[in-house]
Amino acid sequence: MIRTLTLAACALAVVAAAPADARKKKKSKDIDYAATLPVAPPPAPAPNGAIFQASAGYAPLTSGNRAARVGDLITIVLVERTQASKSATQVTDRDGSIGLSPPTTGPLALFSPSDIGMGGGNSFTGKGQATQANALSGEITVTVAQVFPNGAMLVKGEKLVTLNRGDEFIQIAGLVRPEDITADNRVASTRVADARITYSGNGEVARASRQGWLQRFFSWISPF
Repeated sequence: MIRTLTLAACALAVVAAAPADARKKKKSKDIDYAATLPVAPPPAPAPNGAIFQASAGYAPLTSGNRAARVGDLITIVLVERTQASKSATQVTDRDGSIGLSPPTTGPLALFSPSDIGMGGGNSFTGKGQATQANALSGEITVTVAQVFPNGAMLVKGEKLVTLNRGDEFIQIAGLVRPEDITADNRVASTRVADARITYSGNGEVARASRQGWLQRFFSWISPF
C-alpha cells in the first residue's frame, strides 16, 4: 500500500514539474511563426495595347516601399504597457438589545429585571486589493503571411536569442492595417489587432527562478 501511494505521488510530481515555458509552447503550437517567403509572381498577362501594363510587383508611388505583399518585412515596435488596480472594502455593524420589567406583584414578581433582559451584536469587516503592471519594449521584424481583401495583413514571426546561460525567444502574430505602417515599415504593437505576443526563455537562469519539482508538488497538495 505504501509503495502504491509513493508511485502515485511521484507521478503527480512529474506532472506538476512540467516547466511553465513548456506549457506555453504547447499552447502556441496552433500558430506557425516561421517566416513566410514571397510567392512567385504570376506570368505577365498578354499585352492589351495599353502603354501601362500592371505587374504583380507594381506598387503606386504614394505607397513608397511600404510592405503590401506576402513575404514583405515589417518591424513591430513593442510598446506594451498595462497597469490595473482594484480594491474593495466592506464594513457592517449591527447591535440589538431588549429588556422587560417584571411586575412587582403576582407570580411574576419572583423574576428580577436582569433575568429577562437580552442583547446581541454582529459586526463584519472585509478588505481586498489587487494590483498588476506589465511592460514590454523592443523591436522584432516579422513577415507578411497573408493579405486580405480589405488590405489588412496577417503578420507573424519570432526571434530567438541564445545566451551563454540559456535561450530567450519572442513570438508575435496579429493583423496590421496598411495605414498604420510608417514610411520605414514600422508599426507599433498597440496597432496590431488580435495580437499574440509571447516572451519567454529557458536555461539555467529560468530554471533557477522556479521552485523545485518536489516543492511544487507539496505546494499543490497543501491545504494551507
